[in-house]
Amino acid sequence: MQVILLERVAKLGQMGDVVKVKEGYARNFLLPQGKALRASEANLKAFEGRKAQLEAQNLETRREAEKIAARLDGQTYVVIRSASDAGALYGSVTARDAAEAATAGGVTVSRNQIVLDRPIKELGMHGVTVVLHPEVTARITLNVARSPEEAELQAAGKSIQELAAEEEAAASFAVAELFDDIGAAGNEA
Repeated sequence: MQVILLERVAKLGQMGDVVKVKEGYARNFLLPQGKALRASEANLKAFEGRKAQLEAQNLETRREAEKIAARLDGQTYVVIRSASDAGALYGSVTARDAAEAATAGGVTVSRNQIVLDRPIKELGMHGVTVVLHPEVTARITLNVARSPEEAELQAAGKSIQELAAEEEAAASFAVAELFDDIGAAGNEA
């Protein structure tokens, strides 16, 4: 099916391009979302008449998205979740969780704008992309931790695995000292 794009669509084309797409993609996504029109003579003429208006509207929404991106880019948001001692989450952090964290931080973001590179299923710092406009993206960091104190340690650069290894080493050192003390006490008697 041939369609005329009314806005830039990733991996498809720019505004005004006439592209060939599969029927289902056009019927179920592009046409209902208002991202495209069927390519017919009447629609081509109507698009040419509306082109200046659409470009002005696109430019305005892009400017607004760039302002939001400037505030959002590089921000870090803390997400508190239950996890095992090894750092594996009981569940996962979703796009909705990332959107809620950003909104709580003062920037309204919908879950549809969040792009997770891979599922977040472990504690730590995770980069997330926010698509504010087809031409504007921002990058935020989610600090996934079990507690606010743990989040502060992660923000300082310590990983959960490093902390667990340090605690285990300290515990084994304390046990070794205890046995040394007991052995020394046995020798004195």
